[in-house]
Amino acid sequence: MALDILIAGGGIGGLAAALALQRDGHRVTVCEAAAELKPLGVGINLLPHAVAVLDELGLMPVLASMAVPTSALVFANRHGQTIYEDVRGLAGGYSHPQFSVHRGELQQLLWREAATRLGAERLVSGWRITGAQLDGDEVIAHGVDATGARVARRASVLIAADGIHSAIRRQFHPDEGPPRWNGMMMWRGTSLARPFLDGRTMVQAGHRRAKFVVYPIAPPRPDGLQLINWICDRRLREDGLGGGLTAPGREDWNKPGSIDDLMPTFGGWRFPWLDVPGVIRGATQLLEWPMVDRDPLPRWRHGRITLLGDAAHPMYPIGSNGATQAILDAAATARALRVEGRVETALANYEAARRPMCARIVELNRQEGLDYILDMVEERAPDGFARLEDVIDPAEVDAFVKRYKAVAGHRQATMGEAAPPSPR
Repeated sequence: MALDILIAGGGIGGLAAALALQRDGHRVTVCEAAAELKPLGVGINLLPHAVAVLDELGLMPVLASMAVPTSALVFANRHGQTIYEDVRGLAGGYSHPQFSVHRGELQQLLWREAATRLGAERLVSGWRITGAQLDGDEVIAHGVDATGARVARRASVLIAADGIHSAIRRQFHPDEGPPRWNGMMMWRGTSLARPFLDGRTMVQAGHRRAKFVVYPIAPPRPDGLQLINWICDRRLREDGLGGGLTAPGREDWNKPGSIDDLMPTFGGWRFPWLDVPGVIRGATQLLEWPMVDRDPLPRWRHGRITLLGDAAHPMYPIGSNGATQAILDAAATARALRVEGRVETALANYEAARRPMCARIVELNRQEGLDYILDMVEERAPDGFARLEDVIDPAEVDAFVKRYKAVAGHRQATMGEAAPPSPR
């Protein structure tokens, strides 16, 4: 049965859901608060199981042309010495590549595809949904348009994909309060630089108090330079581990950062394969915001209204799970509505399939997720090592990585497997 589905939020999760639901014959409208969509932001990683969803939507050729197929995730100490290398994508036995890509460029791609497939009139920009109510077998979404006028729309289903500050989440959980902060501030930038290592590797270096993450997000240009994404994490408060602090006010989010704030910590981090302070000084943009999440919710669904992506399960940006889990939510929502004709039951099935896993990832990321590897080595060998085996058992690290990846839904293809299972 074709439904009229309204999606609040034109981010990666909301647009992926729109494409998946339109493919199944539903009439989908996306309401995006921004009056004009611009390719803002920095880099993200899409894990293979999210890439499989986008492949099913017919986006693989254009995605492959704009992104970098990540060859490996390397964990290193603050001296640039390798602790663990996790081979990713096809070479790692996965059914699909892992892609590193500019977030804004990916969002623009999904928006263009949605305009083509849904019809441009079904992408409503400058329309911010502020609340919703159930009315029999319909949902009435209330909002404000670009002129500031109050507006309303009816639909069979409302999917709130309106981010960590979701108005719909706040409506159903008014006492939740602001996001929770772990005391870590992030400076995220992009720079044009010569490719490092093989030009396709993602590196996480450092420890709990200071970490540098770097990976390329576009193919090399004709002049030999490559756009790379980098993140400097610096702990400002030691009492915030596990999300014990209230986040700074929203006015302090996503603001321009200062290189001067980074040099005292990262000015001496010169690796054999990368000049970290040189990359930082070459920033083409630099943004600053706190590392925050929210406590897992006891429920996402309220009648014919449900949450998706960061509105449902905001998590620390550890393990490349943010956009990936939102895309998996999109596929799961479409699948649930395809299998079950009763809307409320279908949305309950979507939640049952996704909420426990996402809550577990939030919990693991509060314990630093895979980054805990860095802390183990820093504690045992702060000045570096001659042989890793003298510091930590590589088998211990390997087992830790595999446990986290299993919880996060990584699935490597088995020998002789002819094709990946359809995310549908």
